Amino acid sequence: MLIKTFGSAVQGIHATIVTVEVSVAAGVNFFMVGLPDSAVRESHHRIEAALKHNGYKIPGKRIVVNMAPADIRKEGSAYDLTIAMGILTATGQVDSGKAGRFMIMGELSLDGGLKPIKGALPIAINAREYGLDGFILPAQNAREAAVVDRLKVYGVTNIMEVIRFFNGESLPEPVSVDTRAEFNARAAAYPFDFSEVRGQENVKRALEVAAAAGHNVLLLGCPGSGKTMIARRLPGILPPPSLQEALETTKIHSVAGTLNGNTSLLAERPFRSPHHTISYAALAGGGSFPQPGEISLAHNGVLFLDELPEFSRSALEVLRQPLEDRVMMVNRSRFSVEYPAGFMLVAAMNPCPCGYYNHPEKECVCAPGVVQKYLQRISGPLLDRIDMHIEVTPVPFRSLNQPGTAEKSSEIRQRVIRARDIQAKRFEGSDGIHSNAHMTPARVRKECMICKAGSLLLKTAMEKLGLSARAYERILKVSRTIADLNGQADIRPEHLAEAIHYRSLDRESWGMS
Repeated sequence: MLIKTFGSAVQGIHATIVTVEVSVAAGVNFFMVGLPDSAVRESHHRIEAALKHNGYKIPGKRIVVNMAPADIRKEGSAYDLTIAMGILTATGQVDSGKAGRFMIMGELSLDGGLKPIKGALPIAINAREYGLDGFILPAQNAREAAVVDRLKVYGVTNIMEVIRFFNGESLPEPVSVDTRAEFNARAAAYPFDFSEVRGQENVKRALEVAAAAGHNVLLLGCPGSGKTMIARRLPGILPPPSLQEALETTKIHSVAGTLNGNTSLLAERPFRSPHHTISYAALAGGGSFPQPGEISLAHNGVLFLDELPEFSRSALEVLRQPLEDRVMMVNRSRFSVEYPAGFMLVAAMNPCPCGYYNHPEKECVCAPGVVQKYLQRISGPLLDRIDMHIEVTPVPFRSLNQPGTAEKSSEIRQRVIRARDIQAKRFEGSDGIHSNAHMTPARVRKECMICKAGSLLLKTAMEKLGLSARAYERILKVSRTIADLNGQADIRPEHLAEAIHYRSLDRESWGMS
């Protein structure tokens, strides 16, 4: 007897239908074909133990399990339940009427219990596109999959629930999630607020400018000046994600397996802060079974790299391509996987190894030339992709002890949203450009026209401060954002002056002891 059940293979953040064909004939042996990996091949033993524990068995016949299409590698233990139900149906232990109309995925424990799987959301989307009646999966993943509308999702805890369902003995209620209500309830939730930051008004203003267009930022300051504290509050002033962005973010985290059982939708912007000892593969993504790295997990949010010069050179250089293209390619000899990587980079670093170069009170003890050597750990091409370099100075006691509260993140966010709305109208119909930070050189020339006074100011600044040529375009982009924040159509000299202030590392005098 030949029976077909359906699973799914996840590649990147997309899924492909896998048809599990089970043939039972006279003879004795068990064969599994269709390019399964070792975890899939081991499912035979897990299935056998789970069925025996629950009063069922794999008959002593010739069983062939084929996983089609055969040219896609099947990885992981999530096919246990798919294969088990195919065997039970093909051997007549389960009614064959329903099994072929559902997506079935789940890892089996030896007692028949089900463990959570990765990629439930893209698999559910795949099931709906394929026209299946529903999706049966572990209860821990049910809310995640139920975000997909027009698909019945059944969360189960053990294989007996699935057997009874197919035999018509019990009909569990499908899991339901009101996606829009869930999105609205979570969209504004963020635990850190700018009102908690004392002083640092210039830094908060700089991050407001950065948030208004998604500019990448480098914070330079001595230890304890508040770089990390301020950076953690940046997602709270970014515009709330759209429902489409939330779904895309959730798909990435679903594939990575970072969602907990109570989460159905990630409606807040991610904030990822990997340690500086992170490997190239963990940052970029990959591994023997390619998974999203920190770069992709920060999609639609913030990637914060503290102690930037301490990251390995290879890890830092991998940032260059996704910062430019907003996608992360993981290449292998037989295939390539593409993950979205539209993140805002915020990096922080000490100005020198001892941490006190340019400190207003403490003296730097680094030897001559050490500061420049320290800065050279960050390559020019990477610095070229960071629009704003902001100096963070220590907060004096009078500011820390000042009564009253600072401006809340919600108030700053409203200004950021207004500036983003202006940019959305400006770039309407422009493919791949959504904000000032993503403008091409041609678009910069068109949108960043400056008056004679502004041109003279910029010329003088570049000559006297020794600004590099790469700073020119960045200054124009940032000044365009400052003008948008102020609700002004033209870039004025004061906008340029503020933008020039945000290019510390481009000055020839920086780091010269």
